[in-house]
Amino acid sequence: MRRRRATVKPVTARGVVDAHIHQWDPFTTPRKVSAVAKVVRRAPLVMPALVRVFPRSNREFVGDARYLFDRYLPEDYRDDAAAAGVRTVVHVQAGWESKEPLGAVDETRWIAALPFGRDGAPSLGAIVVHADPGEPGVAGVLDAHLEASPLVRGVRCLAAHHDDPGVMDWTPSAHLLAEPSFLRGFAAVAERGLTFDIWVYSHQLPDAATLAREYPQTTFVLDHFATPVGALGPRGRQTGTTGAERSDILARWRDDIAALAALPNVVAKLGGLGMPVLGAGAVPRERLRDLAAPLIAHLYSVFGPQRSFWASNYPIDKPNVWLPDSIWMLREVLGDGFDEDAVLRDNARRTYRISAG
Repeated sequence: MRRRRATVKPVTARGVVDAHIHQWDPFTTPRKVSAVAKVVRRAPLVMPALVRVFPRSNREFVGDARYLFDRYLPEDYRDDAAAAGVRTVVHVQAGWESKEPLGAVDETRWIAALPFGRDGAPSLGAIVVHADPGEPGVAGVLDAHLEASPLVRGVRCLAAHHDDPGVMDWTPSAHLLAEPSFLRGFAAVAERGLTFDIWVYSHQLPDAATLAREYPQTTFVLDHFATPVGALGPRGRQTGTTGAERSDILARWRDDIAALAALPNVVAKLGGLGMPVLGAGAVPRERLRDLAAPLIAHLYSVFGPQRSFWASNYPIDKPNVWLPDSIWMLREVLGDGFDEDAVLRDNARRTYRISAG
């Protein structure tokens, strides 16, 4: 898709914080697609046939498989973010494959060793690691992450699960965050003063509220607008297939987002609107702005300018949104009410305890 590119002014001389990026190398690190990526690198023409081997739910989630089968490293992000004034990033765990819980610590070591802050790439301000509070040894895993890098600030354990079999699940549990073993084990996260990034599909928001109420001293960060699958167009086998269904998805999302925002220990990221699973697809930026406007306006309204902040979700959003356009959409939708200093810098720095610079 040809995009008209926005002119994006840096927010201040101190620059923007991107609160949610992923780094990726299927050739040198263990990922689910590593074997396929190596085949594609040797024989690029086989990619369309190999992509068809993946379940439809996977293909619908990813959108463009090229971003799975290639590297995405600091220099790649630097080029994508050049017009947005980003000076600091937060890395969020991204699909590191390991049979042992402690294997996730290798991702933290790998991220900490990447050349952030060099050759024009932004600096690395914080790392959000993977750990599963439902696992018996989670305390040891968290301590190993903390030892691996002084930039570890938070944890994420993917909880997104959908009743539609055509939508990709990220955990076998439909209610991971509310399971008794998860709630008990989460004490290890709370005791270490770490934040917790919540990624669920929108119908799971009540589970997120259950967890946040259980640990009121922990800061919870809602990712990707809680991804209301099908709110912007049909997805899966039976989600958002009609206008009435999409209206129902959005109405339930509004209520559940407001209930979560009523908890003062929860903040939210304004990012992830390019995720194909929402249903918009590759449309002109003006069309995506209009489709996403109800999500942006409501989230910002209930969380407010001091509890919400921007995130690019790159490269996951890359097939559908040019990175500076994700800021442009916020400016367009929120207008004079958009607190740029807070949303593009200060709130992320406070949440993830990012040092000035």
